Amino acid sequence: MSTAALTRDDTWAVSSRTIVYAAIGAALYAVAAQFSFLLPGTASVSLRPGFAIVTFFGFAFGPIVGLFVGLVGNALADQISGWGLLTSWNWSIANGVVGLLTGLLGIWLAATIRNRPMRSAVAAAVAIVIGFLIVFSDIWLGTAKDVGVAFASNYLPVVVSNLIVAVILTPILVAAWDPVRESIGR
Repeated sequence: MSTAALTRDDTWAVSSRTIVYAAIGAALYAVAAQFSFLLPGTASVSLRPGFAIVTFFGFAFGPIVGLFVGLVGNALADQISGWGLLTSWNWSIANGVVGLLTGLLGIWLAATIRNRPMRSAVAAAVAIVIGFLIVFSDIWLGTAKDVGVAFASNYLPVVVSNLIVAVILTPILVAAWDPVRESIGR
């Protein structure tokens, strides 16, 4: 049940394995997100090395797992850190969409980019740029004054910091996971 084994036909299949991977990933992300570094001059945007867990799980185990890891993992991380479970629900949705898109792009790019670590970096980068467009909803929620503020203090810092993390760490995680995946037959 990795993107190497997923086809377009079973992309949306939910099995017990999907649920287990999603739960493990969400828990790992919630804990790893606690080790973050607040970026000065932003609207509470942090550099979170643990974010690579979202893109890795989406790429390695598919879009449903990626969606759950990003959505639930971010909500749990916010709760653990004291922000509240649903205080920034739109950011949790954005994290989930990034995981979902990374999983989909990992499958769709398989024909054009054979190198899995490289494919994971490209999939993660595109998913981050698209998925975090959701943070512009802060304008309608009243937490960002206008498009300029949302772009400068929310979107740009989160995209840049998560791009750095995901493009470096996701391929490393994929390269480390691939031999394990092959040895256990997943």
